[in-house]
Amino acid sequence: MARIVVRDMVITTLLLGLFAATGTGIVAWVHSGTEARIAENRVAMTRLRITQVLEGLDHDNEPVTDHALLSDPRLGGENLPAWFARRGDEVIGLALSAIAPNGYSGNIHLLIGISADGHVLGVRVTQHRETPGLGDDIEADRSDWIHGFRSRSLGDPPIERWGVRKDGGAFDQFTGATITPRAVVQAVRNALVYFQENAEALLATPPPVGDEVLPIEALSPEIPDPTTPPGPVQEPRPVPVPAPPVEATP
Repeated sequence: MARIVVRDMVITTLLLGLFAATGTGIVAWVHSGTEARIAENRVAMTRLRITQVLEGLDHDNEPVTDHALLSDPRLGGENLPAWFARRGDEVIGLALSAIAPNGYSGNIHLLIGISADGHVLGVRVTQHRETPGLGDDIEADRSDWIHGFRSRSLGDPPIERWGVRKDGGAFDQFTGATITPRAVVQAVRNALVYFQENAEALLATPPPVGDEVLPIEALSPEIPDPTTPPGPVQEPRPVPVPAPPVEATP
């Protein structure tokens, strides 16, 4: 009897071990396949974003593999990726990462395309936590507002007019929301100032040795965290039903 009990325990232990090993193998296989797909999607989205903000440049390199890390307070952070567009070995434009730290609900991550002569080629938001239906009009698929930066420079408008109209600037704010567009306009202006002051070094950046891809870390808007303390109050959008008057905000 004792031998039967021991045998049953050994068989049970072996079976449990086999099931555990099989389960672990399946999980690892699924994770490996999913991780590879996620990495591929990030690279594809990075390539798309770079193409969007470098629109119109006749480059012959692959910018997604031609990159460097930049650090400057005017870009809003450290070790922010930048991608270069070249014709031959000549840099004819670049896509700068920038962070607007003063959005309504926190940081707004941007990708800004700038030509070698200092003109904006395009701007895209890669991550934000702005209020849905209010601040999210900074997204290109929600409104045309972000396209208003194309072809602008520090001289068009003059640097003192790089602000929203409510502050005496040349750029529209959103109906009922000023804080978000104000933050984006300031971030684009600061990126242009950074480029202007560092153009010689940036345009002399040598081509990469390898073909490593540097994907954008933040690709899509985040859902606002309800536990995050609210920022400055923005005035709500007008609604079609009567509502109590709300005091305007900065």
